[in-house]
Order: sequence, then structure tokens, then C-alpha cells
Amino acid sequence: MKVAFQGEAGAYSEQAVFGYFGSVEAVPCESFEAVFEAVNSGKCELALIPIENSLAGSIHQNYDLLLRNDLQIAGEYFLRVRHCLIAMPGVQKSDIKKAISHPQALGQCAGYLRSHGIEAEQAYDTAGSVKILKESGARDTAAIASRRAAELYGMHILEEGIEDNAENYTRFLAIQHDAVISNGGPEPGPVKTSIVFTLKNEPGALFKALSVFALRDLDLTKIESRPLAGSPWEYLFYVDFIGATHEETTKRALEHLGEYALMLRVLGSYPRFK
Repeated sequence: MKVAFQGEAGAYSEQAVFGYFGSVEAVPCESFEAVFEAVNSGKCELALIPIENSLAGSIHQNYDLLLRNDLQIAGEYFLRVRHCLIAMPGVQKSDIKKAISHPQALGQCAGYLRSHGIEAEQAYDTAGSVKILKESGARDTAAIASRRAAELYGMHILEEGIEDNAENYTRFLAIQHDAVISNGGPEPGPVKTSIVFTLKNEPGALFKALSVFALRDLDLTKIESRPLAGSPWEYLFYVDFIGATHEETTKRALEHLGEYALMLRVLGSYPRFK
């Protein structure tokens, strides 16, 4: 099975692919748009995309791509992110004056870098920064990336776990063409459903929309708003909640929401990650 991810080999997204799917062929893609296209075109059966980080927040681009593509969320996976300070073989930590990595990784290690007097420089990808460093051969520069990236490129790990907060997790979504949880019957274990909707811009609209879940004791796990393209100051609302689309309570909640929503789309109903 082929699974698309964004980034170079050794990226955290690739690590998540193997952690979630096991022994599959991980297919690197240059951009998130290319990841979605890999599934749309049939080049890959599935893809795994980051959707939010416990420290940095949501990856808004992927929320927009979920709306623009007719794909289904098939599952979720939480990855504990451990950043490594990586250098050329033989380099000592005292030699390092600059660190390169993806902006998000640099931000998550900002305190560590400041305390060691290391300048931060942005790169397009965590694993890509290791590749850049190896090609340059710079001995006063380190990359911030995963242990796997260091091993793939034959580089030296100076220190592991340099992130400022140990509670650093990224939530990934698996996407594919077909729905995972059908309307045909119950599924074992807890199920999460993701939806997106728009509302009339009038007083109490969002309160009424969210009340359809509260009235039925459905647990909301995430709500995210995004600008509605072409309609300034109007918004799309992305909501995750516990419940499966084939369950009567969920059906009634979505039917009720449909009375208020101008647009309502189910992005997926899938097993909740434990």
C-alpha cells in the first residue's frame, strides 16, 4: 500500500505514516497540495496529513484542502514529537552557532536555542534541513529534526529532546476516497466525526448550531473557524465530535444542524485514536 506524506524522507510525517500504518510504502511529496493530488489521482491509496499541533495550533492550509477535495477522513494518529540537534560527524555542541529547520520546529525549540546562543534559520522541512546540512558540510551549523532523519543521512545527534515543552504532539489525519464508517451498522470502540458548515451571519447563529450537540450530550473535541473565500467576514466552521454517522443520536443532530446551516458536509466518521 502506498501512503503519501509531505516532506523529505525522515520527516515527522513519514514517522507518523509508519507508526499508524506499519509496513507500507511511504511516498514523499513536495507540498500538501501534492499530497492530496497523489490520492485524487490514484497514485497513492491514502495520505497522512498533520492537522494540528498541541503547541503551535492548527495547520490551516490542510483545513482548506479538506474542503476543496472530495476525500474522506479515514482515521487519526497522535505523534509525540521529539526534536534532535543534528550535526556533521565529529562536530561538538560547542561548535554550533546556527540551527536550521522548519519554522514550527524552530519555534518549539526557541528557548533551548536562546539558552545556548544559537541563531535560528528557517528551512522548508525538518528532514530537508538535515539534507541541506549534509550537502553543505557546514561544521558550525546544526539541523533540528527527528532521530530517523539523522540516521537516514548518516549524521550525528548532539542532543535529543530539545523541545521546550515535553507535551509536544501532532495530530495527523488519514485521508482516502471512501468512507471508513458506513451507515450500515455499529463499529467497535469510540468513533469521531468531522464536519464543516456555514451559517447565516445573524445573532445567535453559532449558539443555535452548537446547541444541537449539547442537547444530545454529544462531546465536541474541536472547533475551528476559517474565512469563507469570496465572502469577507463570513466563516466556515470545522467541528469534531464523538459519535458515528450511523448512530441515531448523530443522525438527529446533523439533521437539526441542517436546519440552520447554509452548507453542511461530513468530512469523515472514523475510529478515534486511543
